[in-house]
Amino acid sequence: MSDWLIPFLVSLAATALSVRRLVGWLRKRQILDLPNERSSHTRPTPRGGGLAVTPVILLGWLVLAALGMALSGQLIVMAGAFALLILSWRDDRASLPARLRLLVHVAAVAAGLWALPDHQFVFQGLLPFWADRLLAAILWVWFLNLYNFMDGIDGITGVETLCLSAGLMLLSPATEQSAVLAGAAIGFLIWNWHPAKIFLGDSGSVPLGYLLAWLLLRLAAQGMWAAALILPAYYLADATITITKRALRGEKIWQAHRQHFYQRAVQGGASHARVALLVLLSDVALIEAARWSQVSAWQGLGAGIAMTAVLLFVLHRLGRRSSAA
Repeated sequence: MSDWLIPFLVSLAATALSVRRLVGWLRKRQILDLPNERSSHTRPTPRGGGLAVTPVILLGWLVLAALGMALSGQLIVMAGAFALLILSWRDDRASLPARLRLLVHVAAVAAGLWALPDHQFVFQGLLPFWADRLLAAILWVWFLNLYNFMDGIDGITGVETLCLSAGLMLLSPATEQSAVLAGAAIGFLIWNWHPAKIFLGDSGSVPLGYLLAWLLLRLAAQGMWAAALILPAYYLADATITITKRALRGEKIWQAHRQHFYQRAVQGGASHARVALLVLLSDVALIEAARWSQVSAWQGLGAGIAMTAVLLFVLHRLGRRSSAA
């Protein structure tokens, strides 16, 4: 039996069962995401699925560490993810100041980078050590936040987590860790597929972004920089383009909104499931582009950019129906 199969299946089952129990607990305590003008759902839905998803992942990684399969720095990164879980759950209940959230994000990232071996340069030695780590920190903080920003419709973050984890399983030595993430993604998707019975919340999206960014940075440090950019290309592009446009208009970029490409598509009449499936198809193509980059980094990167552009164009066209209406 493949080394990744047992961690995958156990994580899937544990997440699905944990989320099932969590849905009732959240409903009983009226911890619900109520529809408003900035949301993409129409009925009160429990929020806080990360309370089940994140602990399952961390417990799975802890078991791997106990079995001698930990990656270098894994325990420190797990501690950072746990701190982000506590902070983000508090934010799910009552919004915390953006500065406080950012401070904890930076601290968790700094701890993770400190645990990265000094000989591993994320940017292939093109920058001095201090610049390598500084730029990696900026990208890591950005990624964990954009992962939160992009969690705005049913199924999308489960699909993205599954595909990123599958790509990492194929390309990186972190096979078992990625398998745990993939299993948790499917276990959550069972309850989050449209119409969602529960939302992930910051307690899930922020730690997930943190852990996935760490694995992607490790992939880049191991020489597979193109694959590390290709795998999350859609999330990177949609979030960066949208946030940049909002910043240029003088809007508060940390506030909730419905301006991402995928949100515009839903406003244009596409179902949550249809948009999530479009992201899934694009992500599968990006995995192939990432594999191609093992042969030719620049050709693989070019293919990844082209595929991402096609998806953004399709979502833009779907969103224009809303404007026309």
